Amino acid sequence: MMFSSSVQSPFHNVDQYPSDLLQKLNGSVQVSVTYRKVWNDGFGARGWKVNATIGDPQIIASTRETGQKINTSVFIHDILDHFLSGFGISGHRSEAMALIQLSKRTGSSPEPDYEQLAREDILNGIVNGEKLRDFLPTNLISMIPDNSGMTDKEIIAYLKEKLGERRLVKYLVDHFFELGKSGESHAAESWKRLELDINKQSEIGHALQKLLEVIDQNVEKLGIEYLYGHIKINNNHVSFTINEPYIIDSIENYHVAVT
Repeated sequence: MMFSSSVQSPFHNVDQYPSDLLQKLNGSVQVSVTYRKVWNDGFGARGWKVNATIGDPQIIASTRETGQKINTSVFIHDILDHFLSGFGISGHRSEAMALIQLSKRTGSSPEPDYEQLAREDILNGIVNGEKLRDFLPTNLISMIPDNSGMTDKEIIAYLKEKLGERRLVKYLVDHFFELGKSGESHAAESWKRLELDINKQSEIGHALQKLLEVIDQNVEKLGIEYLYGHIKINNNHVSFTINEPYIIDSIENYHVAVT
């Protein structure tokens, strides 16, 4: 069965990131980030974005807030597990791979997130970054009648009727795991190219969370409307610098040791 492919590769070469988004400086990487009190992106959320994500309609600004089971925020996930690991910022393939990296540095299982993605998105015929037919695993594609001309929602309805929802979700979760694990070597190579120790993922994540808690609390307290700066990361410490005509003493050049 042949279909035209819409797949956009989730693998990015970190050496080819534009210098205004990421720079390598004397053993450190510098990631450009932006804060807004209110983002005019359809969501209106307060918070931070990696500059590489600005303009992506799937990305919502995030703050220092963490989940109940994961002790780092979504913003840290975007930096470490997506951007520095060389994966796309959005797209279900990229998210599958980034969630494996999140799991490795936090000890959290990606399975609940995979199941949520399967139920909330895929079962509704929604796939970010590609067509449903290109995303589905071959064992599901082989069940679809040849030359069916079905829409994405019709394909999902057909598979759900054939397999039952519970079994279909299991197929999809297994597929997410397979996709996620396929990105492990690319993430390791990306961190190596950036001269970052991938064995310090957890420690770097914790340091970034501590950094974020300080700078986010301060910009919120001061009522700052807009801030553009850089998060600098190396194997020993992380820091924040501001590209603005004023200096906020409480966060300018603030750094946290990686321990």
